[in-house]
Amino acid sequence: MDEPADHRATDVVARARAEGRSALLETEAYTLVDALGIRVPAFVFVPAGASATARQLAAVGTAEVVVKVVSPGIRHKTEVDGVRLVPGTVDAVNQAITAMRRTLSAHDVTGFLVAAKVRYAEGLGAELLLGLRWTDDFGPVVTMGLGGVHVEEFARELGSSGIAVFAPPVAGRIEQRLAAKAFSILVTGAARDGIAQASIGDLAALVRKLLHFGSTAVGATLAEFEINPLVFTDLGPTALDVLATVRTPEAGARLARPTHKLRALLEPRSAAVIGVSEGTNPGRTILRNMLRAGFPANRLAVIKAGGGHIDGVPCVPELAALPGPVDLLVVSVAALQVPQIVEEVVARRAAESLIVIPGGLGERPGTEALERRLVDALATSRSTTWEGPVLNGGNCLGVRSVPGHYDTLFIPDHKLPPRGQAPAPLAVIAQSGAFAVSRASKLVGLDPRYLITVGNQSDLTVGDYLAHLKNDLDVAVFACYVEGFRPMDARQWLDAAAEITASGRHVILYRGGRTPAGIRASASHTASIARDYAVTRELAEAAGVLVAEHLDDFDDLVRLFGYLHGKQVGGWRLGGISNAGFECVGIADSLGSFQLGPLAPATVERLVAIFRSHRLDGVVAPDNPVDLTPILRDAEYADAVRLVLEDPGVDVGIVGCVPLTPALATLPADAAHREDHRAEHSVTTLLGRLKAETSKAWVAVVDAGPMYDSMAAHLLELGVPTFRTVDRALRAFEVFCRRQLAVGHGSQVAEPAGNVVVSTGP
Repeated sequence: MDEPADHRATDVVARARAEGRSALLETEAYTLVDALGIRVPAFVFVPAGASATARQLAAVGTAEVVVKVVSPGIRHKTEVDGVRLVPGTVDAVNQAITAMRRTLSAHDVTGFLVAAKVRYAEGLGAELLLGLRWTDDFGPVVTMGLGGVHVEEFARELGSSGIAVFAPPVAGRIEQRLAAKAFSILVTGAARDGIAQASIGDLAALVRKLLHFGSTAVGATLAEFEINPLVFTDLGPTALDVLATVRTPEAGARLARPTHKLRALLEPRSAAVIGVSEGTNPGRTILRNMLRAGFPANRLAVIKAGGGHIDGVPCVPELAALPGPVDLLVVSVAALQVPQIVEEVVARRAAESLIVIPGGLGERPGTEALERRLVDALATSRSTTWEGPVLNGGNCLGVRSVPGHYDTLFIPDHKLPPRGQAPAPLAVIAQSGAFAVSRASKLVGLDPRYLITVGNQSDLTVGDYLAHLKNDLDVAVFACYVEGFRPMDARQWLDAAAEITASGRHVILYRGGRTPAGIRASASHTASIARDYAVTRELAEAAGVLVAEHLDDFDDLVRLFGYLHGKQVGGWRLGGISNAGFECVGIADSLGSFQLGPLAPATVERLVAIFRSHRLDGVVAPDNPVDLTPILRDAEYADAVRLVLEDPGVDVGIVGCVPLTPALATLPADAAHREDHRAEHSVTTLLGRLKAETSKAWVAVVDAGPMYDSMAAHLLELGVPTFRTVDRALRAFEVFCRRQLAVGHGSQVAEPAGNVVVSTGP
């Protein structure tokens, strides 16, 4: 924007603020549009109580004109009969003004805008919505979609393909993202006999104009700036109706957090716990979990009067008695005690980081003062050269860090047993502690490198953690559950996510609190207000994030990317195997982007040999998907799977097993039968061994009832991603394969048209 234009825009906003108005008059909003370099119709303003003159109408210059009410209190003029199309004569215009003045007598009417009737192509896609609005999560964002009076209907019908959202952290690939949207096909004329009204380049240029405007001082003062409709004429894009409101900046900026101290929190060299009892309480459970996870007792202290030791850890009576500052202090006391403890930590510089467990610190009405006191103490420390501690929580379940050799989750080990296996290249970052441990209990065979519950985000945020952990190259998958970002933290989170996905690693997001009921539940749960889900989803997709639409989808994707880390996806050619005809049909019916290629002659010959040994060669043919029938036993079953996966025409695989056949050992050991799916010769064990030995990515399906949950869990323990139906398996596997192929081709998304939003089931 050039300097004179910026000056005009500044004056308009300043005038509205000086007059105490939150909304700009449309004539003022037209000034902003013109300053952007977008055309507006020729118009004149007729003040309230005045009449239009022939000289004014001559300046408008069209046979028909649009008469619109100008009022700071009317947002949608058409809903109050505040817009009329009339002949451009003095009598017709003044009659329209008189009639509207009478109809709108209850409103504060400033005057009437008389604008030229703009001629443009009609039909679906002729009108565009272009907007800039401030979001607390991301700052200024630009939106584009179909416009006109039916904009909300279009949005509902087209879903995520009906709107595009852009923000500075992920403002690249604008043309590609627009081309993937259904609305742009209509706007560019592809749906109107190929007569283009605008090109993708034209749309992208408009997006860039508004992105730049949003980065200026004037743009940042606007709560909403919406052109609807914007149309394309021979002279270029033209704004017909404009709405603009001014925002009131939030009082008090968030504290600048010394996030370099996250290393002290996630990999502490010394630690202390306050709130440990001689009996069983959350603090005692935390202490035991820390010791069980490997934190050395000689670098750990319990702050408790009376001296002695608890679980071999020395007790000191107070913070002042610690031999020196600790890297990590875990606070597990009543909420009323927390502010005083934080104030003492700050005064004594007693800890570099804190994990504050208790709730009742801002998430419930009446507790805001406690959180304010805590935050004020941190603010005092941030103004020193020390910079103070970083704080996780309150209202969190704790943190488990494999690199830090500790676990502060107050879940007893008999409720969430230790895995006893190598850590998975996975970080789980969740606002909800219950969500985090529920997911952890489902991740059979996967032990996350980090499991972090952030709670209220009184200090450290979801974005802080993702920005820090992106530098840990031992983490390949970042699973995030977010109910509400702190102001502007979504922008930090988005930057980190874009950097992670650009490196070939993966971010999976589930955003809670999408509906009014969900927002209320979220606010009462973690003191975080969930914002506009559609904006989060669009911007996250643009950063290459996999956005899960359902909790089951989130679980499926975390498992797939965790279990199949390092496995190859060479293409879309799928090899299918099952011992049930219906499941082979299900594979063929649920292919999606997959293709079933013919098996190589050598593979066919060896499969025929297996079938012949069981007299099946005349019953089934070795087609893809391969029907193994219920006759094959464990070893032959595994051999057939290996043959299909090793076929040169197979890129990835799906292995189905309907386990009720007596030919396979699919039940846990029991006196009532001879089966044991954990035995060395069982199909389950053999498939687990095969997964470790093969380089190709493949998934398993156990389609049966609760009796076979143990078999499915055993496969998961062995690192085999296992589903309970073929269709759900292939939906999730398709998302995984698309992302892996995109990474292999150096692109964030292989097929941008709506394929990043994940819905795998149920």
